[in-house]
Amino acid sequence: MEAPEYSIDDLQRSYGAGETSVVSICERYLARIEAIDQRGPTLRAVVEVNPDALDIAATLDAELAERGPRGPLHGVPILVKDSIDTGDRMMTTGGSLALEGNLAPSDAFAVAALRRAGAVILGKSNMSEWGYLRSTRPCSGWSSRGGQTRNPYVLDRSPGGSSSGSGAAVAANLCVAAVGAEVDGSVVHPSSTCGLVGLKPTVGLISRSGVIGVCAQQDTLGPMCRSVADLAVMLGVMAGADERDPASIDGAAHALRDYATCLEPDGLRGARIGVARDYFGFHEGTDAIVESAIDVMAARGAEIVPGVSFGDHYLLSEDELVMCLYTLKVQTNQYLAEHPASPARSLGDVIRFNRENADRMMPFFGQELLERAERTTGLDAPEFLAARAKCLRQARDEGIDRAMRTHGLDAIVAPTTGTPAFMIDPMVGDKILGGCFPMPAMAGYPHITLPGGYVHSLPVGVSLFSGPYREPDLIRYAFALEQALPARKPPSFLATVGLGRT
Repeated sequence: MEAPEYSIDDLQRSYGAGETSVVSICERYLARIEAIDQRGPTLRAVVEVNPDALDIAATLDAELAERGPRGPLHGVPILVKDSIDTGDRMMTTGGSLALEGNLAPSDAFAVAALRRAGAVILGKSNMSEWGYLRSTRPCSGWSSRGGQTRNPYVLDRSPGGSSSGSGAAVAANLCVAAVGAEVDGSVVHPSSTCGLVGLKPTVGLISRSGVIGVCAQQDTLGPMCRSVADLAVMLGVMAGADERDPASIDGAAHALRDYATCLEPDGLRGARIGVARDYFGFHEGTDAIVESAIDVMAARGAEIVPGVSFGDHYLLSEDELVMCLYTLKVQTNQYLAEHPASPARSLGDVIRFNRENADRMMPFFGQELLERAERTTGLDAPEFLAARAKCLRQARDEGIDRAMRTHGLDAIVAPTTGTPAFMIDPMVGDKILGGCFPMPAMAGYPHITLPGGYVHSLPVGVSLFSGPYREPDLIRYAFALEQALPARKPPSFLATVGLGRT
């Protein structure tokens, strides 16, 4: 199962020197998917492989020989989450068999940008069905289409959700990088539990057109990579203005052409970093790793500001759930109306399909959140408007904005998740304790996580978040910390951890 972990730069240099070909690289990754995703450890991170991948790779080889690289991702194999459209022979289902057969009429804006930069879209990654918003006790990484994704570090542990397959696939070296999608934690949570660098950008920096979304106020795509350098390249390619997503017009005005300019080894010097103590105290191992990372940041010249608190606002908000249920119905119906190949034409159709096929669709948990969403009455409802306003007020005005202003901060640091990955339990559901992702998610502000260390072979992520469009700063700080704390190591595919295991 051993295979080299190529970076984007590794591949560009290797192609340029004629040491390998895009076809050869794609063949290696496809063989690895067959060997350890579909067989062996059976990660179930990939739900579909692109049947045209090798033909695309051959075209890219010919282009390289005739004209040089198409762009910064020339020949880089990338997986995208199953909620993101690809205008090819692969389906987009949001993890649900209710959408089986949904061939998108065109690429999502971000996918088209990846292809223009030379990427090979190798396949679709598994996810928590309907973006984790189907049941009150869901299981991260489970979908009726793909089954249960497993964490490649310890196979009986959760990969995190809902971009579970994207996280497990990059960690297990089934691709060079992947694209996830987040409404609240769905990029940073699996990145943390799978030992990756993941970025949830400011809402609007990357277009959401061509994506099965949940809540436009919070929805965003995000790169999931093994290094900050790879993430910087991915973000620069995907960011841009798209007339189909008005939020991206403002986002494009703040986007950098090249985020690699932020990769500064001394990037922490002079930065004021606040410590969000609300998110500590859930597990001593997690706390110790993040405390150590904070010490490293201080040693690298950052000014550490202790005791940043959000009060009760740090908790996951019931108002956020109410808001998302209203928007889930509207956005699902809008997406399905634009996709004539989908057998389901509305959220109501999805609910009926699940009931009629309950043995396949609901073997472990139900769809009570989908049913609640179906009963909502529209985005002019007072309940929705009040919930949306409260989320923004608590996360921005009384949350991140206040903390940044009061303490004069450049960024805030916290454990990404309160504990290492919990055990997979489809009957009882996830056991998420702590986690700093709700606050930047509700605010629509950027949030980056990177590996900080390991507790009994399980990765622990360190998070940095800040105000809107502060991605250059977060990348700068994360890169400097990564260089000082090279914590990531490849997974060992352990069966379990317990007494006597390390």
